[in-house]
Amino acid sequence: MPLVKPLLALSTSWNSFRHTDGYAMLREIADLGYTHAELSHGIRIVLVPGIIQALDEGFIKISSTHNFCPLPTGIVMPAPNLFEPSAPDEREREQWLRQTRRSIDFAAQVKAQVLVCHLGSVRFFWLNPGRKLKAFLADRPDTVVADDPSYQKALRKALTKLRKRMPPYWEHTKSGINEILAYASDRGVRLGFENREKFEELPLDDEFTALFESLPQPNPCGYWHDTGHAKIKESFGLLSHRAHLEKMAPRLLGFHLHDVSHEGRDHQPVGTGKVDFKMVSEFWRPDQLLTMEFSPRLTVDEVRWSKERIEKLMAEAPGLK
Repeated sequence: MPLVKPLLALSTSWNSFRHTDGYAMLREIADLGYTHAELSHGIRIVLVPGIIQALDEGFIKISSTHNFCPLPTGIVMPAPNLFEPSAPDEREREQWLRQTRRSIDFAAQVKAQVLVCHLGSVRFFWLNPGRKLKAFLADRPDTVVADDPSYQKALRKALTKLRKRMPPYWEHTKSGINEILAYASDRGVRLGFENREKFEELPLDDEFTALFESLPQPNPCGYWHDTGHAKIKESFGLLSHRAHLEKMAPRLLGFHLHDVSHEGRDHQPVGTGKVDFKMVSEFWRPDQLLTMEFSPRLTVDEVRWSKERIEKLMAEAPGLK
């Protein structure tokens, strides 16, 4: 008997900005052949009634949502980092908890399996050491980061500064996570902790395993892999995309699938940039969520072509045969 395929969804990151009616927004996604959508962190309150109507009619389902969803009252632009669990300000951390609980409630209402979450960042008063790495590569774009001694020295120095400043921020994040575990479990919503693209964002990629091992068991948490973010980190010598996936494979809940252009722009059409999707497809399993997360600038044809490329890879993926 053939294995059940993963759910393939399109994130509303591609089209939510163009709609004032959530029904029309989801209808557009369904008309492209998707049975599922991810409600992104750009879902304004005005879109919610139409979303509920679309789900009641049953022409599409919601596979996942992205914190914060829907957006806090008065916010009309995507704002996943509006409040951070890592923030030094207790009031901001409380707002993160409040809005995350609200997002969990909504995820349960629309029967989403996973709420994708960002987990904050380390803040610098003056110079973020990650900027020096960007400046280094901007000045010397042909640098092979793994082999260049000057770059490796700059990378070690930047990471030392980041890790020295990180502990209080990371402790705040872990405390916030522990406060929402029972809330998510009680509502049947899993929490997908996403790998991030910026140097200062949390968790640091090598901290994911320790984070999961530190949480009480059982818990609703898992790893959410963003292909574009991993590729950007790899371009800075911060990880190996394959090695990172190998390490996180047992905890994978799902993927954000998008490419990274040769100029470093992510959320691009699949197959047009630097991400090795054939390699990524080796880690796909039947119980995962595959979500295509695109820039609003992509055309309908680019979304269609990307879907076809992913479906072809799904047919050939060793874990799906």
